[in-house]
Amino acid sequence: MTLDPAGLVTYANGRLDRAARLRRDPVRLQTALTAGQTEIIPLWRDRCLVADGAVVRLGGGDGVWLPATVDAGPFFLGLDGTRPVFAVDLSGLPETEALRAAGADRTRDVRELVQRLDPAEAALLGYARGLCYWHRHQRFCATCGQPTRLTEGGAARECPGCRRQLFPQISPAVIMLVELPGDPARCLLGRHAGADRDSFALLAGFLEVGESLEDAVRREAFEEAGVVVDSVRYVASQPWPFPSGLMVGFFARAGSEETRVDGEELLEARWFSRAELRARRAARGRLGNPDSIDRLLLETWLDAEPAGE
Repeated sequence: MTLDPAGLVTYANGRLDRAARLRRDPVRLQTALTAGQTEIIPLWRDRCLVADGAVVRLGGGDGVWLPATVDAGPFFLGLDGTRPVFAVDLSGLPETEALRAAGADRTRDVRELVQRLDPAEAALLGYARGLCYWHRHQRFCATCGQPTRLTEGGAARECPGCRRQLFPQISPAVIMLVELPGDPARCLLGRHAGADRDSFALLAGFLEVGESLEDAVRREAFEEAGVVVDSVRYVASQPWPFPSGLMVGFFARAGSEETRVDGEELLEARWFSRAELRARRAARGRLGNPDSIDRLLLETWLDAEPAGE
């Protein structure tokens, strides 16, 4: 199967140099923050600030972060070439004040904007969103309860009491295309609770303690759809900052076509041939979610056998 993750995995393939040495130097970071070429990306409660349809980028030294809460940043994201890029979280302000401070006219979730963003910009905004969310939810030490403070330009936090270091935690999840070999080969899609009656998607689920990724694929396929998987193959991964996930994509092979849905997460499970999926794609204009790795899995599976063969 031909894979092109760069073309179909959104929020990945960012071009920033995360510049670990620079972020550990407070003096150089402060200089970078006020430089004329510096860009600062303001967010408000996980939403981008937008003016005239474009995501707001502020210049170094604009000071938009000053009226925000003490944990608002700025957070150093990295270098775009030689240009330092920071994010600032205005969530401590009322929305109207955040808009005024940033010179914006509305807030929008990055997922609403992603189809018209350059891939590198989508990756940057996802990165900024995830980092701001993490800082907002790590203000106190889970060990001793004291307020934490940011370090390394926002790449970490530290408790001044017990000296515990905190780093952004990622929640891995698996998403799988389960194939049933045969003539024709078919793949498994499920209708999840709350979805429309004709809305089907790949199976997915979070990794549990003590599992490998492959274990999670097998467990989710069996728990949700009653399908026993006999082989699992890694395809690609995707940052999923909603709020702090990593989607890991797999192809899996089913041992039989028997299904048994759990009736809770999954209400229906159906096997689809390539011809059926191509017909659904033609009718709907696409397969999968516009910004999800499920597109890569579905399109790659379809491309494994050209139409008409």
